[in-house]
Amino acid sequence: MANRKRSIQLHFMVSERERELIKQKMAQMGTRNMGAYLRKMAVDGYVVNLDLSAVGELVFLLRRCSNNLNQLTRRTHETGNVYEADIEDLRQNYDRLWGMAGKILTELSDIR
Repeated sequence: MANRKRSIQLHFMVSERERELIKQKMAQMGTRNMGAYLRKMAVDGYVVNLDLSAVGELVFLLRRCSNNLNQLTRRTHETGNVYEADIEDLRQNYDRLWGMAGKILTELSDIR
């Protein structure tokens, strides 16, 4: 038996599509040694763990704004009046919505 630095063998299965993607990425890296590539990626590759709670809040705010706009539109058609308080509430909700969207975009741009 050869005297090897690495004595533990790992085994995993991939689909044909996944294998092609691995080969494409190996070609981009300029390597043909799959073992070396997979070892390097497993040890030094990036792990991306996204916290999507901000996206959930963004969706909540978007639904709230669209619901408020629909209610305001319905009330305006029924009564013929637009109230300043309703417009201000809608404006505040849109400000929160855009603020959250900006925060998410900033966080996404920091991922590199």
